[in-house]
Amino acid sequence: MIVNLYFCKNFSLKLIETHIVPKVNATVRIQEYDVSNFTCILTKSALKKSIKKKLVTINEKTATTAMYVSENDIIKIYAEETSVKKIFKLSIAVIFEDDDIAIINKPAGFPTNGNYFKTIENALPHNLKATIAIDALNTPKPVHRLDNPTSGILIIAKTKSAQRDLYQQFEQQEITKIYQAIVIGNTNETGKITSAVADKEALTTYETIHTVASLQNGHLSQVQLFPKTGRTHQLRIHLASIGHPIVGDQLYGKKEENYKKGLFLCATSIEFTHPKTKEKLTFSIHPPNKYAALLAREEKRFLKFRD
Repeated sequence: MIVNLYFCKNFSLKLIETHIVPKVNATVRIQEYDVSNFTCILTKSALKKSIKKKLVTINEKTATTAMYVSENDIIKIYAEETSVKKIFKLSIAVIFEDDDIAIINKPAGFPTNGNYFKTIENALPHNLKATIAIDALNTPKPVHRLDNPTSGILIIAKTKSAQRDLYQQFEQQEITKIYQAIVIGNTNETGKITSAVADKEALTTYETIHTVASLQNGHLSQVQLFPKTGRTHQLRIHLASIGHPIVGDQLYGKKEENYKKGLFLCATSIEFTHPKTKEKLTFSIHPPNKYAALLAREEKRFLKFRD
Protein backbone atom coordinates (compact mmCIF):
# COMPACT_ATOMS: atom_id res chain seq x y z
CA MET A 1 0.00 0.00 0.00
CA ILE A 2 1.15 3.54 -0.77
CA VAL A 3 0.87 5.61 2.38
CA ASN A 4 -0.11 9.24 1.99
CA LEU A 5 2.15 11.24 4.30
CA TYR A 6 -0.13 14.26 4.21
CA PHE A 7 -2.92 12.38 5.93
CA CYS A 8 -0.58 10.63 8.36
CA LYS A 9 0.89 13.86 9.62
CA ASN A 10 -2.25 15.96 9.78
CA PHE A 11 -4.16 14.77 12.80
CA SER A 12 -6.87 17.43 12.32
CA LEU A 13 -8.46 15.43 9.51
CA LYS A 14 -11.07 12.72 9.80
CA LEU A 15 -12.36 10.22 7.25
CA ILE A 16 -16.03 10.86 6.53
CA GLU A 17 -16.74 8.74 3.45
CA THR A 18 -15.27 5.87 1.42
CA HIS A 19 -16.51 5.17 -2.10
CA ILE A 20 -15.56 2.37 -4.50
CA VAL A 21 -15.93 3.39 -8.13
CA PRO A 22 -18.41 1.12 -9.96
CA LYS A 23 -18.14 0.24 -13.62
CA VAL A 24 -17.68 3.41 -15.68
CA ASN A 25 -18.41 3.76 -19.39
CA ALA A 26 -15.56 6.20 -19.99
CA THR A 27 -12.59 7.54 -18.08
CA VAL A 28 -13.35 10.75 -16.24
CA ARG A 29 -11.32 13.16 -14.17
CA ILE A 30 -12.05 13.14 -10.45
CA GLN A 31 -13.24 16.77 -10.58
CA GLU A 32 -15.92 15.78 -13.10
CA TYR A 33 -17.00 12.61 -11.27
CA ASP A 34 -20.72 12.33 -10.58
CA VAL A 35 -21.20 13.84 -7.10
CA SER A 36 -24.47 11.93 -6.61
CA ASN A 37 -22.21 8.97 -5.77
CA PHE A 38 -21.27 10.76 -2.54
CA THR A 39 -23.34 11.62 0.49
CA CYS A 40 -21.03 14.29 1.88
CA ILE A 41 -20.29 16.16 -1.37
CA LEU A 42 -23.30 17.98 -2.79
CA THR A 43 -22.00 19.86 -5.84
CA LYS A 44 -19.12 19.71 -8.33
CA SER A 45 -17.80 23.01 -7.01
CA ALA A 46 -17.70 21.52 -3.51
CA LEU A 47 -15.81 18.50 -4.87
CA LYS A 48 -13.25 20.77 -6.53
CA LYS A 49 -12.78 22.71 -3.31
CA SER A 50 -12.22 19.50 -1.36
CA ILE A 51 -9.64 18.36 -3.92
CA LYS A 52 -7.80 21.68 -3.74
CA LYS A 53 -7.77 21.44 0.06
CA LYS A 54 -6.23 17.95 -0.25
CA LEU A 55 -9.23 16.34 1.42
CA VAL A 56 -9.71 13.65 -1.27
CA THR A 57 -7.61 10.56 -1.97
CA ILE A 58 -7.74 8.01 -4.77
CA ASN A 59 -6.23 4.67 -3.76
CA GLU A 60 -4.51 6.38 -0.81
CA LYS A 61 -2.90 9.06 -2.99
CA THR A 62 -3.85 12.70 -2.55
CA ALA A 63 -6.12 13.55 -5.46
CA THR A 64 -5.48 16.37 -7.91
CA THR A 65 -7.95 17.76 -10.42
CA ALA A 66 -5.97 16.15 -13.24
CA MET A 67 -6.30 12.59 -11.92
CA TYR A 68 -8.67 10.10 -13.57
CA VAL A 69 -10.83 7.51 -11.83
CA SER A 70 -11.35 3.95 -12.97
CA GLU A 71 -13.50 1.00 -11.94
CA ASN A 72 -12.71 -0.28 -8.42
CA ASP A 73 -10.73 2.82 -7.45
CA ILE A 74 -11.18 3.68 -3.79
CA ILE A 75 -12.07 7.32 -3.21
CA LYS A 76 -11.90 8.65 0.32
CA ILE A 77 -13.28 11.98 1.47
CA TYR A 78 -11.86 13.65 4.54
CA ALA A 79 -13.00 16.66 6.56
CA GLU A 80 -11.08 19.11 8.64
CA GLU A 81 -11.82 18.74 12.32
CA THR A 82 -13.57 21.83 13.60
CA SER A 83 -14.00 23.00 17.13
CA VAL A 84 -17.51 22.83 18.55
CA LYS A 85 -19.39 26.03 17.79
CA LYS A 86 -20.74 28.06 20.65
CA ILE A 87 -24.53 27.98 20.60
CA PHE A 88 -26.41 31.27 20.25
CA LYS A 89 -29.30 30.96 22.71
CA LEU A 90 -31.93 32.77 20.69
CA SER A 91 -35.45 31.34 20.88
CA ILE A 92 -36.96 30.75 17.43
CA ALA A 93 -40.48 29.57 16.58
CA VAL A 94 -40.35 26.06 15.09
CA ILE A 95 -43.23 25.47 12.67
CA PHE A 96 -42.41 21.85 11.77
CA GLU A 97 -39.68 19.36 12.60
CA ASP A 98 -38.82 15.73 11.94
CA ASP A 99 -35.55 13.78 11.70
CA ASP A 100 -34.70 15.20 8.26
CA ILE A 101 -35.84 18.81 8.11
CA ALA A 102 -37.26 21.68 10.12
CA ILE A 103 -39.26 24.76 9.21
CA ILE A 104 -38.65 27.83 11.36
CA ASN A 105 -39.98 31.39 11.55
CA LYS A 106 -36.84 33.52 11.33
CA PRO A 107 -36.98 36.71 13.39
CA ALA A 108 -35.84 39.92 11.73
CA GLY A 109 -32.53 41.46 12.75
CA PHE A 110 -30.26 38.42 12.49
CA PRO A 111 -28.25 37.08 9.52
CA THR A 112 -29.10 33.56 8.41
CA ASN A 113 -25.44 32.50 8.65
CA GLY A 114 -21.93 33.86 8.11
CA ASN A 115 -18.83 34.70 10.10
CA TYR A 116 -20.71 36.00 13.10
CA PHE A 117 -21.78 34.51 16.40
CA LYS A 118 -25.35 35.85 16.51
CA THR A 119 -26.69 34.02 13.47
CA ILE A 120 -29.80 31.92 12.94
CA GLU A 121 -27.60 28.92 12.09
CA ASN A 122 -25.78 29.15 15.43
CA ALA A 123 -29.15 29.29 17.22
CA LEU A 124 -30.55 26.14 15.58
CA PRO A 125 -29.05 23.63 18.08
CA HIS A 126 -30.77 25.61 20.84
CA ASN A 127 -34.18 25.18 19.17
CA LEU A 128 -34.16 21.86 17.29
CA LYS A 129 -34.04 18.24 18.42
CA ALA A 130 -31.05 16.08 17.53
CA THR A 131 -31.72 13.71 14.63
CA ILE A 132 -31.12 9.96 14.82
CA ALA A 133 -30.57 9.70 11.05
CA ILE A 134 -27.34 7.95 10.04
CA ASP A 135 -26.31 10.81 7.73
CA ALA A 136 -26.95 13.55 10.27
CA LEU A 137 -25.20 16.87 9.72
CA ASN A 138 -22.90 18.02 12.50
CA THR A 139 -25.35 20.86 13.09
CA PRO A 140 -28.60 21.74 11.30
CA LYS A 141 -28.08 23.97 8.25
CA PRO A 142 -30.37 26.47 6.49
CA VAL A 143 -30.70 25.54 2.80
CA HIS A 144 -31.47 29.09 1.68
CA ARG A 145 -31.16 32.59 3.09
CA LEU A 146 -33.30 35.46 4.21
CA ASP A 147 -31.72 38.91 4.51
CA ASN A 148 -30.80 40.12 7.99
CA PRO A 149 -33.84 42.48 8.23
CA THR A 150 -36.26 40.00 6.61
CA SER A 151 -38.39 37.69 8.74
CA GLY A 152 -40.32 34.54 7.94
CA ILE A 153 -40.19 30.93 6.82
CA LEU A 154 -36.81 29.24 6.47
CA ILE A 155 -36.13 25.59 5.57
CA ILE A 156 -33.51 23.77 7.63
CA ALA A 157 -31.76 20.51 6.70
CA LYS A 158 -30.80 18.11 9.49
CA THR A 159 -29.25 15.41 7.27
CA LYS A 160 -26.83 15.39 4.33
CA SER A 161 -29.33 13.70 2.02
CA ALA A 162 -32.04 16.25 2.86
CA GLN A 163 -29.59 19.09 2.30
CA ARG A 164 -28.57 17.74 -1.12
CA ASP A 165 -32.18 17.12 -2.20
CA LEU A 166 -33.38 20.58 -1.14
CA TYR A 167 -30.43 22.29 -2.87
CA GLN A 168 -31.46 20.48 -6.06
CA GLN A 169 -35.08 21.57 -5.66
CA PHE A 170 -33.95 25.19 -5.36
CA GLU A 171 -31.62 24.89 -8.37
CA GLN A 172 -34.42 23.41 -10.48
CA GLN A 173 -36.87 26.09 -9.26
CA GLU A 174 -39.19 23.47 -7.78
CA ILE A 175 -39.71 25.39 -4.54
CA THR A 176 -42.40 28.07 -4.44
CA LYS A 177 -42.01 31.01 -2.05
CA ILE A 178 -44.47 33.79 -1.24
CA TYR A 179 -43.67 37.00 0.63
CA GLN A 180 -45.67 39.89 2.00
CA ALA A 181 -44.45 43.47 2.21
CA ILE A 182 -45.71 46.96 2.93
CA VAL A 183 -44.56 49.40 0.27
CA ILE A 184 -44.80 53.12 -0.28
CA GLY A 185 -47.45 54.24 -2.75
CA ASN A 186 -50.68 53.00 -4.28
CA THR A 187 -49.79 49.82 -6.18
CA ASN A 188 -51.70 48.29 -9.07
CA GLU A 189 -54.06 45.41 -8.31
CA THR A 190 -51.55 43.03 -9.93
CA GLY A 191 -48.19 43.49 -11.59
CA LYS A 192 -45.12 41.89 -13.11
CA ILE A 193 -41.53 43.13 -12.73
CA THR A 194 -38.92 41.79 -15.15
CA SER A 195 -35.94 44.13 -14.78
CA ALA A 196 -32.54 42.45 -14.42
CA VAL A 197 -30.90 42.19 -11.00
CA ALA A 198 -27.07 42.32 -10.99
CA ASP A 199 -27.19 41.83 -14.79
CA LYS A 200 -29.13 38.59 -14.37
CA GLU A 201 -32.65 37.79 -15.54
CA ALA A 202 -35.19 38.21 -12.74
CA LEU A 203 -38.97 37.97 -12.46
CA THR A 204 -41.38 38.94 -9.70
CA THR A 205 -45.18 39.10 -9.81
CA TYR A 206 -47.34 40.71 -7.15
CA GLU A 207 -50.90 41.22 -5.94
CA THR A 208 -52.15 44.10 -3.81
CA ILE A 209 -53.87 43.01 -0.60
CA HIS A 210 -54.75 46.37 0.95
CA THR A 211 -53.99 50.08 0.47
CA VAL A 212 -54.44 52.92 2.97
CA ALA A 213 -53.99 56.67 2.77
CA SER A 214 -50.87 58.07 4.45
CA LEU A 215 -50.08 61.66 5.44
CA GLN A 216 -46.38 61.11 4.97
CA ASN A 217 -46.32 59.06 1.77
CA GLY A 218 -49.70 59.52 0.11
CA HIS A 219 -50.48 55.81 0.35
CA LEU A 220 -49.10 52.60 1.80
CA SER A 221 -49.89 49.24 0.20
CA GLN A 222 -49.65 45.72 1.55
CA VAL A 223 -48.63 43.39 -1.28
CA GLN A 224 -48.14 39.68 -1.79
CA LEU A 225 -45.00 38.84 -3.76
CA PHE A 226 -44.22 35.82 -5.93
CA PRO A 227 -40.52 35.68 -6.89
CA LYS A 228 -39.96 33.38 -9.87
CA THR A 229 -36.17 33.73 -9.62
CA GLY A 230 -33.95 34.00 -6.55
CA ARG A 231 -31.54 36.89 -7.04
CA THR A 232 -29.95 38.60 -4.04
CA HIS A 233 -32.22 41.42 -2.79
CA GLN A 234 -34.51 40.76 -5.77
CA LEU A 235 -37.77 41.81 -4.13
CA ARG A 236 -36.29 44.94 -2.58
CA ILE A 237 -34.66 46.00 -5.85
CA HIS A 238 -37.69 45.18 -7.99
CA LEU A 239 -40.16 47.11 -5.83
CA ALA A 240 -37.86 50.12 -5.62
CA SER A 241 -37.44 50.01 -9.41
CA ILE A 242 -41.19 50.61 -9.97
CA GLY A 243 -41.36 53.44 -7.44
CA HIS A 244 -42.77 51.40 -4.56
CA PRO A 245 -39.85 50.71 -2.19
CA ILE A 246 -40.49 48.54 0.85
CA VAL A 247 -41.13 50.45 4.05
CA GLY A 248 -38.05 50.44 6.25
CA ASP A 249 -35.60 49.57 3.45
CA GLN A 250 -32.49 51.55 4.35
CA LEU A 251 -30.62 50.28 1.28
CA TYR A 252 -33.09 50.77 -1.58
CA GLY A 253 -35.82 52.87 0.04
CA LYS A 254 -36.52 56.58 0.38
CA LYS A 255 -34.00 58.43 2.52
CA GLU A 256 -36.66 60.83 3.81
CA GLU A 257 -38.78 57.99 5.17
CA ASN A 258 -38.84 58.04 8.98
CA TYR A 259 -40.37 54.67 9.87
CA LYS A 260 -38.16 53.12 12.55
CA LYS A 261 -39.60 49.62 12.94
CA GLY A 262 -37.36 47.74 10.52
CA LEU A 263 -37.94 46.29 7.06
CA PHE A 264 -41.54 45.31 6.30
CA LEU A 265 -40.75 42.17 4.30
CA CYS A 266 -41.71 38.67 5.44
CA ALA A 267 -41.50 35.20 3.84
CA THR A 268 -45.03 34.01 4.54
CA SER A 269 -45.38 30.75 2.58
CA ILE A 270 -43.30 27.98 1.06
CA GLU A 271 -44.13 24.85 -0.91
CA PHE A 272 -41.69 22.02 -1.62
CA THR A 273 -41.32 18.24 -1.69
CA HIS A 274 -40.17 16.50 1.48
CA PRO A 275 -36.71 15.11 0.64
CA LYS A 276 -37.41 11.72 2.23
CA THR A 277 -41.16 11.05 2.14
CA LYS A 278 -41.62 12.87 -1.22
CA GLU A 279 -44.81 14.39 0.15
CA LYS A 280 -45.76 17.84 -1.17
CA LEU A 281 -45.65 20.22 1.79
CA THR A 282 -46.93 23.76 2.21
CA PHE A 283 -46.30 25.97 5.24
CA SER A 284 -47.78 29.43 5.77
CA ILE A 285 -47.62 32.10 8.48
CA HIS A 286 -49.10 35.55 9.04
CA PRO A 287 -46.71 38.50 8.83
CA PRO A 288 -45.74 40.10 12.16
CA ASN A 289 -48.35 42.15 14.02
CA LYS A 290 -46.49 45.35 13.18
CA TYR A 291 -47.78 45.14 9.58
CA ALA A 292 -51.47 45.54 10.49
CA ALA A 293 -50.56 48.02 13.24
CA LEU A 294 -48.68 50.29 10.82
CA LEU A 295 -51.49 50.34 8.27
CA ALA A 296 -54.12 51.01 10.96
CA ARG A 297 -52.04 53.81 12.49
CA GLU A 298 -51.36 55.48 9.14
CA GLU A 299 -55.02 55.35 8.15
CA LYS A 300 -56.11 56.72 11.54
CA ARG A 301 -53.62 59.62 11.33
CA PHE A 302 -54.75 60.45 7.81
CA LEU A 303 -58.41 60.57 8.80
CA LYS A 304 -57.61 62.66 11.87
CA PHE A 305 -55.37 65.25 10.27
CA ARG A 306 -56.53 65.49 6.63
CA ASP A 307 -58.74 68.45 7.45
